[in-house]
Amino acid sequence: MTVTAPTPFHGFGLGLRPPHYAAAIEAQQPLDFVEVISENFMVDGGRPLHVLDRVRARYEVALHGVSMNLGSADEVDAGYLRRLRALADRIDPLWVSDHVSWTGVDGRTSHDLLPLPYTEEALDALARNVGIAQDVLGRALVLENPSTYVAFPGATLTEPAFLAALCERSGCQLLLDVNNIVVSAGNHGHDPGNWLDQLPLRHVRQIHLAGHSRGADILVDTHDAPVPDPVWALYARFMPRLGDVATMIERDDHIPPLRELLAELDRARAIAAAAGRRAA
Repeated sequence: MTVTAPTPFHGFGLGLRPPHYAAAIEAQQPLDFVEVISENFMVDGGRPLHVLDRVRARYEVALHGVSMNLGSADEVDAGYLRRLRALADRIDPLWVSDHVSWTGVDGRTSHDLLPLPYTEEALDALARNVGIAQDVLGRALVLENPSTYVAFPGATLTEPAFLAALCERSGCQLLLDVNNIVVSAGNHGHDPGNWLDQLPLRHVRQIHLAGHSRGADILVDTHDAPVPDPVWALYARFMPRLGDVATMIERDDHIPPLRELLAELDRARAIAAAAGRRAA
């Protein structure tokens, strides 16, 4: 089956959540695109799809999934892929994204994005499932680097090498979550800039900027706070080296008024402009 690669898109957007649906629909907001959670709209008819249709009439849309379960030893669920394909055909998104993670096994779902060991065996299983998904969807996936809290002693690859190999094997591209890099680096004692230096940035199609929380011993990827200074600094450091990428502010809890998120997005625009990059 023919698999279409996503067209490069350099713009600035928000993760659109229910508190802001009405504002996005009723008036044109200063957004180049919005991202929505795929599973919220993988239904047959009803209000959610009608809301998304109205959003799509105003904005470009990216579909972002949280339960494709690509890293599982199980083969990716065929019914899930059919529903996602129907949604993508209806919406014509910029791209379809999900995570480099697994969410369940043997029909049981964890409702969490679980980490993978960075081994050749895990890479084989992941690349197989990515290939199956891309064949059904007819488009290349854009996959997000996870935040991690544990390291597997049997790992034979670094995370950047694992992601680069996945892109080369499957033809997928990357959603680079800068907050997740900061969280994982802080939890494992790594340098986040060195992490990015190891990643072939040509594979990056989209950027997530978000906040996190600090626990007693670790950083936690909660997406419930403004983008912190270390995330802004890392974004500013690498923006000049990125190609045509879409940048997005992501907030999933403690969602503030829309004007606050738009102000954060303006800061991302300013950083991109300082790097000589402006949205088309």
